[in-house]
Amino acid sequence: MLQSQLSNVEPNLNGSNPPPQEHLSGEGSIDIQQELNRLEEIVLSSLRIPLTGRTLIDEEKLLDQLDYIRLALPSLFQEAAAILDQKDEILLEAEEYGQQVVEAAQAKRAQILAESDIIHQAEQEAEQLRRQVQQECEGIMQETLAEIDRKRYACQQELDQMRQTAIAQAQEIEDGADAYADGILENIEQDLKQMLRIITNGRQQLQIDNLTQRNSPPGKKK
Repeated sequence: MLQSQLSNVEPNLNGSNPPPQEHLSGEGSIDIQQELNRLEEIVLSSLRIPLTGRTLIDEEKLLDQLDYIRLALPSLFQEAAAILDQKDEILLEAEEYGQQVVEAAQAKRAQILAESDIIHQAEQEAEQLRRQVQQECEGIMQETLAEIDRKRYACQQELDQMRQTAIAQAQEIEDGADAYADGILENIEQDLKQMLRIITNGRQQLQIDNLTQRNSPPGKKK
């Protein structure tokens, strides 16, 4: 977007003030599209006359905006002309830069060709080193797998022994628990039998007392 400096813009012939500073973009430059949008806003925001399709426009505000745009246009045209004048210089600089890029690429290509033997030798050494490293890695992997198998077998033996020991201990604990439970139940059984005898004796005594009371003469009570 083309922009111009407004330092040389003069007031319009009506003597009215130019648009406020917020119309400017950048450092004193004008955005023509924005100013045209403002002109359109002036028209659209004006009061409409009902049933006529006509609009009452603030003439002073409209003329101020038109003068502001009219005074800015010559500067914009000058800037566009300056850019066109610089076109040849820009194209020349671009051509020189392209030539420098081509020369640099050619020099790089020559350097690469000169170093091709070194690169080929380096590739051979790298391939040899890769094979050597691969062989060493395969040997280390085989040793590691063998060591893992030995460790796994030893762990399996240890686990089997621990399982057998745990089963034996669990059996001993279970036997002891059964014996302890049997003793507790036996004690409870003895207590229950004793309580049953006491209850039986109490009932018998109550029956005897009741029978004695029924058979005793009237007026006598124990």
